Amino acid sequence: MSKIADILQNQHETLLVAWMKNLLDNVRRSDLISDKELKVQATELLASISTSARSGKVNDISGPEWAATREMLHEIAASRAKQGFSSAETAVFVLSLKQPIFSAIRAQFAKDPDAQYDEVWTATSLLDKLALLTTDEYISAKEQMIARQQEELLELSTPVVKLWDGILALPMIGTLDSARTQVVMETLLQAIVETNSKVAIIDITGVPTVDTLVAQHLIKTITAARLMGAECIISGVRPQIAQTIVHLGINLTDIITKAKLADAFALALAKSGRTVVRVAEAPTRLSGREA
Repeated sequence: MSKIADILQNQHETLLVAWMKNLLDNVRRSDLISDKELKVQATELLASISTSARSGKVNDISGPEWAATREMLHEIAASRAKQGFSSAETAVFVLSLKQPIFSAIRAQFAKDPDAQYDEVWTATSLLDKLALLTTDEYISAKEQMIARQQEELLELSTPVVKLWDGILALPMIGTLDSARTQVVMETLLQAIVETNSKVAIIDITGVPTVDTLVAQHLIKTITAARLMGAECIISGVRPQIAQTIVHLGINLTDIITKAKLADAFALALAKSGRTVVRVAEAPTRLSGREA
C-alpha cells in the first residue's frame, strides 16, 4: 500500500506552505488572481486530494472516491479559463505540488531507496493524472466559451434595422454558411412578427462573394420570409456578384434585386404607399433686425 495518503494527511501544513511558495515564486499571476484566492484554492484542493487518497486507490482517479476532487479541478479549470490563464499555467498549478511531495517522500524514506522510488513514482503518476484532467477540463471550458462567443458574434453580425413602419433592413457582412443562415433566418422572421413588417431588405454589400451555396441560403431566407407575409428585396448587388450569379446559372428571377440600398429603400417605400420627395429649402434664420 502506498504511503502517499499518510504523507498528505500528516504533513498537510508543511506541504501547503511549500506548495504556496512554489506557486508565488514561479507561476504567480497577480494580474489574474489574488494571493488570497490562490491560497484558498490550494488549501481546498490539497485537502480534497488527501481525502480521496485515503481510499487507497491512488492510481485510479476515475472512481467515486475522487469525485469531489474531480469536481474541484473542474471548477478551478473553468475559473482559470475565464480569468485568462493559459492551459500550461493551469496544469502547472497542479504539477507544482510535486516538489513538496517529493521532498516529504525523500525525508521519510531516506533509508529505504526502493520504497522512496516507489512512492515517488506513485506520486508522479497521481499528479500527472490530476494535471491532465485539469487540462482537459480547461480545454472543455475554453471551447464552451468560444462557442458562446461565436453565437453572440453571429447575433451581433446579423442586426435587423427598422427603417420605417413596415420596412426592415438586414445588413449582412462576411461569409454566409449554414449556421449563420439559420441565425439570419430566425432573427429576420422574429423581427417580421414583432413589427408586422411587409417588406424586408437584405443588403449583401458586405458579403465578399456569392456562390451557389450562398445563393441557396439567401433563397431559403427569402422563402421563409414570404411564408410570413413579407416580401424581400436584395440590395448591394455589385457588378462582380451579378456576373458570378449569371455564370453559375443561379435563378433569381423571382427575387427583386437592387444595386444600392437607397434604391431598395425607395422601392420599399413605394410598395408601402409612400414616396420620397424633395421639399423647398427651409427659410434662413431671421436676424434680430428682421425679426
